[in-house]
Amino acid sequence: MRYRLWYWPTIQGRGEFVRLAFEAAGIAYDDCARIEGAEAMLADLETRAATGRGPYAPPYLALDGHAIAQVANILQFLGQQHDLAPSGLADRSWLNQVQLTIADLVAEVHNVHHPVAMMDYYDHQKPEAARAAAQFREERLPKFLDHFEAAARQGSGDWLFDHRWSYGDTSLFQIVEGLRYMFPQRMATLEPRYPALVRLHDAVADLPGIRAYCASERRLPFNTDGIFRHYPELDAA
Repeated sequence: MRYRLWYWPTIQGRGEFVRLAFEAAGIAYDDCARIEGAEAMLADLETRAATGRGPYAPPYLALDGHAIAQVANILQFLGQQHDLAPSGLADRSWLNQVQLTIADLVAEVHNVHHPVAMMDYYDHQKPEAARAAAQFREERLPKFLDHFEAAARQGSGDWLFDHRWSYGDTSLFQIVEGLRYMFPQRMATLEPRYPALVRLHDAVADLPGIRAYCASERRLPFNTDGIFRHYPELDAA
């Protein structure tokens, strides 16, 4: 079976959390908007919206006549279908909880450079973004990283769960990667406080599927159109 993933074709964005799970596990998929274009994705969204059960926004998987949307929902589905999550109900629920907290962080990251209006350009809200970035760097970012460090420490090995990686591990890898790009100075200061999280990141980076993906053209570079954006004026140690 080959999955059809729909997401914006020119950015990593939220779709990257799904791509990383696919790539780490060697699951076949088509990145449809990169093949057919963003207009094809918008047309597909419009068609699905007419049913009343369509996705609110990408990313989503097109599957057997329906769509599965929202990153945590997609990854929970893939975890069940492809053994990318633990078998116990309590563990599965906790893993989904971690993924939902990652979604909270991603939303706050995006709000740093769009604190006034999501649809307005960063250049139109620079003073407000500087204020939001300072608060995020000093208060919110350490709080999130403290939480993820505790999650990474609770297992006895390199992973969230002792025996093997899960989609939560690949998602935390992306968080570290994105934050290093967005706030290189701040992350250089903070990272020594989070050895378990950094160790988990490095273990994911060493997975054969992730190594191959990151060395390929499929792994788009971070840029100032995505979620994790580097504006030097918003970073500080």
